[in-house]
Amino acid sequence: MSNTDSPIDLDTYFARIGFDGSPSATLKTLQRLHACHAMAIPFENIDPLVGKPVSLDLADISRKFLHEQRGGYCFEHNTFFLAVLRSLGFSVSGLAAIVQWRRLDYGPRIHMVLRVDLPDSPYIVDVGFGGLTLTSPLKLEPDIEQTTTLERCRLIQVGAELQVQVQQKSAWEPLYQLSLQKVSEDDYAVYNWFTSTNPDVVFTRRLMVARPGDGCRHGLMDNVLSIHQLGGDTTKVTLDSVSDLVDVLHDVFDLELPIGGKPRLHELMQSVWRR
Repeated sequence: MSNTDSPIDLDTYFARIGFDGSPSATLKTLQRLHACHAMAIPFENIDPLVGKPVSLDLADISRKFLHEQRGGYCFEHNTFFLAVLRSLGFSVSGLAAIVQWRRLDYGPRIHMVLRVDLPDSPYIVDVGFGGLTLTSPLKLEPDIEQTTTLERCRLIQVGAELQVQVQQKSAWEPLYQLSLQKVSEDDYAVYNWFTSTNPDVVFTRRLMVARPGDGCRHGLMDNVLSIHQLGGDTTKVTLDSVSDLVDVLHDVFDLELPIGGKPRLHELMQSVWRR
């Protein structure tokens, strides 16, 4: 199953995410891959947090995801997923969005999203949005409610752009506003450098880990673990030691720390305790 033209070993990837279906370029395959990837490979920002450069080289991401039991943030997830889909024969292009989830000041357009063109319709694909990462592709069609494996979503036209919204209980909340203009690899390189190195960006200051589960979502912000039940309550647990934090990363998020990660987590915990 491996593609000799790609550094991604598809057999190893399929094993990591638990995908055992047909790898044909169909909507059914896209839906299954999307859900499996989102639930298996966590969102995490440990590299920016410890001051390690985030590489968008496919060989580096592949090694991180498939051999080091790691996750990543949007540029890593969606760069990798784009390459997987192309190797399977999908028509895929990269887009960019302004993050709006629970923000008053939206900031620059630095969130990576994918567009997949299928015979019936184009779709929005995003396996790297942290605590509310999509678990299913969304048809690129405004003003219709769409079911994912977890929440309901919809797209709303905002001028020439689309706002992606998620239903939270009875309210619709914006996730991000998406431009349909294609984005180049050079653009993503700049966005990635800014996001992973700027000291004022949240990824360089606070630990963020997330992974959707069966009927729930798990999220970690610094030392607070949150378990969100679909349509129900949220349980929060405060972790009081680095040892507890490491255990949660492993047991809840299936995530291993990189070399040098534990001392940085200790520093982070010290700063949290001083707040």
